[in-house]
Amino acid sequence: MDKPLYIAVEGPIGVGKTTLVSRLAHALGARVVLEAFEENPFLPKFYEDRDRYAFQTQLFFLMSRFKQQQELVQPDLFAPNILSDYHLLKDRIFAQLTLADDELALYERVYRSLESQILKPDVLIYLSAPLEVLLERIARRAREFEKDFDADYLQSLARAYQRFFTHYDDTPLLRVDNTDLNYAQDGPEGDAAVEHVLAAVRRLAVGGRAAPIHTSSTSEGAP
Repeated sequence: MDKPLYIAVEGPIGVGKTTLVSRLAHALGARVVLEAFEENPFLPKFYEDRDRYAFQTQLFFLMSRFKQQQELVQPDLFAPNILSDYHLLKDRIFAQLTLADDELALYERVYRSLESQILKPDVLIYLSAPLEVLLERIARRAREFEKDFDADYLQSLARAYQRFFTHYDDTPLLRVDNTDLNYAQDGPEGDAAVEHVLAAVRRLAVGGRAAPIHTSSTSEGAP
């Protein structure tokens, strides 16, 4: 494929976005753009008191993500393909879930002024997995501020993602049920999973069709 690709991966916390981006980037020789969540000074406080720190956390994320997304328009001659483990649209999903009405109204004004200035992906991958899988993966990565993660919040977030992508038609979209897709593993099984996703992405990127990728009998996005 001659045309450089911009692929973004989205989904709820713990679903496996960064791991998939890393594996796909290796296969494509792509430039990797990862969300700099650790730079947000409000995030640990948000997990302690969501009502108090939701607006500060969300506004910091919005401006940080926007700045990073703007940098995507700068070409890289050595790695023209781009893979990102988030898209700016995720910011709105989180905002609508966590902000009070007056805060959300102000946030929406800022968001609308920024969203038209970013690069749209050629393909957006939406990953989903059941609640118990998300919680297990969050526990396994053992980030201090995610300790004792609120399962109710995560369930609400997974449902918000599902609702959003039920009606999403802004770019080509690949839906992937990531319950048992073992792309993190080294060896033939992991390589085959990566190639399966990559083949579907390539079909979508050239205007073709790609069926959702399901890895278990679990309904997509059902927590």
